[in-house]
Amino acid sequence: MPKEISTDTIDTASLSTGTGVTKKRGRPALDESESIRQDLIRKSAQLFRKKGYDNTTVRDIAAAVGIQSGSWFYHFKTKQDILVAVMEQGMQKSLAEIEKLALEDLPPRLAFQHLVKVHLNTLLAPEHDFIAVLLYEWRALDKPARTRIIALKDRYEAAWEKIIIALHATGDWAMPTRLDKLLMFGTLNWTAQWYRRGSGISIDELAEQAVQFILRTKLE
Repeated sequence: MPKEISTDTIDTASLSTGTGVTKKRGRPALDESESIRQDLIRKSAQLFRKKGYDNTTVRDIAAAVGIQSGSWFYHFKTKQDILVAVMEQGMQKSLAEIEKLALEDLPPRLAFQHLVKVHLNTLLAPEHDFIAVLLYEWRALDKPARTRIIALKDRYEAAWEKIIIALHATGDWAMPTRLDKLLMFGTLNWTAQWYRRGSGISIDELAEQAVQFILRTKLE
């Protein structure tokens, strides 16, 4: 992990707007600041997934966003902070997607298929690098950061737990054990390693096949 850069060395050089106009020194305006922050998170997620967290430098991130290296520190104090932001944003988006599903109004198996489809889309859709970073850079988090991310993960898994209990009650999933659930998420998450768009199977089709594999029965 690169050494933390002292704030004494921060370059407060101007930000370029891309139009040839140079901004005044100092913090960017509020709307501009949020736009840059979101761009930093998005570009960092791409770089962390492509190069790995340890191999991505502050300069790499700043260059990808098109800002001076020192300006990066107006938004995040350390590279660890941005890693946490990447993971939190990914988990929050996933939570928002599954929490807006009216799963209680659906038969358990169909609700489960919706959860699987959302999970796979989160992993595999274009520019969805956030969760992949969480999966493969988990060890780079310090203890306080892990606590924050675990809280989000627990909320995410709680939504699945309700549907799994309903599946058990209907007989669609005869005896789901703790190991079954670990194997389920392991199977779904591993698709990030091998799935390629345009390979002959859509994410919706992949979700249907995954449900059959996990529950070991076809949808009637």
